[in-house]
Amino acid sequence: MPANSTKPLLFTVSGLRGIVGQSLYPSTVLDYATAFGTWCRGGKVILARDTRASGEMLKMTAASALLSTGCEVIDMGIAPTPTVGLAVTNLRAKGGITVTASHNPIQWNALKFFNHKGRYLSPPEIEAIQRLAESKEFVFRDWNHLGKFHTDYSQIKKHIRQILALKYVRARKIRRARFKVVLEAVNGAGYQAGPELLKALGCKIIKINCDNTGTFPRKPEPLVENLRQLERAAKKAKADIGFALDPDADRLAIVSEKGRAIGEEYTLALAVDYLLSQKKGKVAVNLSTSRMIDEVARKHGVTVERTRVGEANVSARLEEIKGIIGGEGNGGVILPELHYTRDALLGMALILSYLAETDEKITSLKEKIPKYYMVKQVAELDGDFPTKLDQLKAEFREAEITTLDGVKFDFADHWLHLRKSNTEPVVRIIAEARSKEIASGLAQQALKILKIR
Repeated sequence: MPANSTKPLLFTVSGLRGIVGQSLYPSTVLDYATAFGTWCRGGKVILARDTRASGEMLKMTAASALLSTGCEVIDMGIAPTPTVGLAVTNLRAKGGITVTASHNPIQWNALKFFNHKGRYLSPPEIEAIQRLAESKEFVFRDWNHLGKFHTDYSQIKKHIRQILALKYVRARKIRRARFKVVLEAVNGAGYQAGPELLKALGCKIIKINCDNTGTFPRKPEPLVENLRQLERAAKKAKADIGFALDPDADRLAIVSEKGRAIGEEYTLALAVDYLLSQKKGKVAVNLSTSRMIDEVARKHGVTVERTRVGEANVSARLEEIKGIIGGEGNGGVILPELHYTRDALLGMALILSYLAETDEKITSLKEKIPKYYMVKQVAELDGDFPTKLDQLKAEFREAEITTLDGVKFDFADHWLHLRKSNTEPVVRIIAEARSKEIASGLAQQALKILKIR
């Protein structure tokens, strides 16, 4: 990276992220992929990407780096992030890399790293890769001991077969129901996998933005305000449900039979409600996930564990407590019985199973979950952020304060969470309450105290 670059380059539990040509360069990828290959000690590594125009360039750079360290590279081409995580375990690889910046804007890209368990790297593993990348203490192989390069485009079909084999996925009932589904894949990595899964479930599919164009037709996060096209299409088609994916297909949002986006927080709440109706067990989610999860868990008589934000943190906690389901309120569903990765394809199968099992509409199932209103704000990251958090603690001292990840203030019927983002150089401010006015007021109060623009 040029010494005069002031653009953000982040390396967290969510991967190595930057803006292509401004903070993320082939040379950056070369260093970190070589560090990863050295760390893997020349083992088998799964490689894939999403559909961004910069993806092939960065993927091939990573492939060269891995080969130079003696790794056997299995290139899956374009594939959802959860498919990569699953392939690591299915193929008994030492690790995996997928080139995707997930929900970040199109000019961003990233390397997401998986360990041999098919999970994102833990903080100690990230530190090990960071040290190697900075010290450049790489292990290169001689010409006659370089790694081998193979392609394997079968993993998406295997992923779908494994989802259909889950006892909680009511494939026969779904096929009998003949659901009409509108799928909006943002022209991302799920553009083929999503329709293939729905076809296998016997759904009548209406596809929107299911092409490999190298660009995104909407803002990539599957937030309510970004799903107007899907809402119109679902209403026009009189569909039973609409599904929206993010660019790497690990997050899922839902549009109801009335053509209304219900909010990405409901994806996990509904999936958990369904699974707990089939099997009882512990649940793990992050600190920023809606209290709807607590309401659902209470109904089924089980407990919820909270972790730092980041899929790797939730996955680790699920394994520790032997949890049966979890994820993040941004539309990410994790089912350990399948794998420890957020999985939008799995989410679709569980939600459709819930519809088929209950013979109810998505609106009806949603209304059974106690209503909360969530407000999400993004603000510039101030260098004095820790001091300002102390000011907030003084202001909200009557709350139960958690400092596991930034700072969270829990009150009887509302909460406020502020933390540095893992994926962008910003502060995320999330407030939730029983009314939209209270939630909005909390967020605005925080902004005022912090004096963040």
